[in-house]
Amino acid sequence: MFDKTLLKYALVAAALAASTAGVRAETIDVTVVAGHPPVFRWVKHTSTTFISTVNKALEGTGHEIKWDEQYGGSLAKVGDELEATEEGLAQIGVISSVFDPAKLSLQNVSYYTPFVSSDVALVSNTVNQLHFSNPNMKVTWEENGLEYLGAPSAIDDYLLMTTFPVNSIDDLKGKKIGAPGPAVNWLGGTGAVGVAGNLTTYYNEIKTGVYDGVIVFATAALPGKLHEVAPYITKVGFGAQYAGSLAANKEWFDEQPEEVQKALKAGGEAFRDAYVADLDAASQAALKTLAEQGATITEVDDAFRQKWVSGMDNVAQAWAKQVDGEGKAGTEILKAYMDAIRAAGGKPARNWDQE
Repeated sequence: MFDKTLLKYALVAAALAASTAGVRAETIDVTVVAGHPPVFRWVKHTSTTFISTVNKALEGTGHEIKWDEQYGGSLAKVGDELEATEEGLAQIGVISSVFDPAKLSLQNVSYYTPFVSSDVALVSNTVNQLHFSNPNMKVTWEENGLEYLGAPSAIDDYLLMTTFPVNSIDDLKGKKIGAPGPAVNWLGGTGAVGVAGNLTTYYNEIKTGVYDGVIVFATAALPGKLHEVAPYITKVGFGAQYAGSLAANKEWFDEQPEEVQKALKAGGEAFRDAYVADLDAASQAALKTLAEQGATITEVDDAFRQKWVSGMDNVAQAWAKQVDGEGKAGTEILKAYMDAIRAAGGKPARNWDQE
């Protein structure tokens, strides 16, 4: 005779097993890639702020992430993070848009509008907000198979670091100056020879005479020890810049549960706030330490700055027209960016969009 009591216990046991399986955390393997090492702020906050925030947001959701952090060129070199993430070698990339001016053209708007603002928070927040107010910005990421996660990595006011003192613009004639991607255009009209480069090679290239100087920012110059080979620091007022963000492989992102997607976006927001707060303090501290360690720091006057910016071609208009020709909203984004900067109280040395 069939034992109804045994059946009852069997059903209860099955229900408990199903319940336990339902709450057991699903582990998701995620590789994060960055060409730069963790000594740089945007990588450091990816490892600390972003990842810790995502983990916290996932507590109690039934999902957890097992992180594989591939930094310092271990999986992709600087500038190759976009392709590594797009191709699925990594699920999340620390994307430096400054090194992908063709694929992420609209994201480079600040690099084509120098001398606009040295306020890191203003520049960072302006470009980040454009991603939510203007759909063209996100489309650029999606065309490369990526999902924008926020986490804007802004750069403090760019400086000129050289092996020689800069007392006038004429001192730059014939000198080879390394600069990141579009920043090479900032040397237009100075007589200097701009050479595209990046932080991972600056030190050796200055030391060996490939460059006579570089365009760089204080918070990278200090850990990179660039003052050892280029001790003359000139504060020209190039301005703060938006240099990139975190992005996920879009196909992978779209397959994730809603809780995971929300957690990743929350991580991006936490990164934004912590990064800017950290950077503001670190920038002033870096300049102080550079001076204490022997660097000679000078700041040009308004006449010098205006002569420099007035001598440049309108790189912003040229960029916007080129991007328009590619079927993207170059002119629209240029105007939106400049309008937002001015509306927030920024005072550009040149109104690039109004000429």
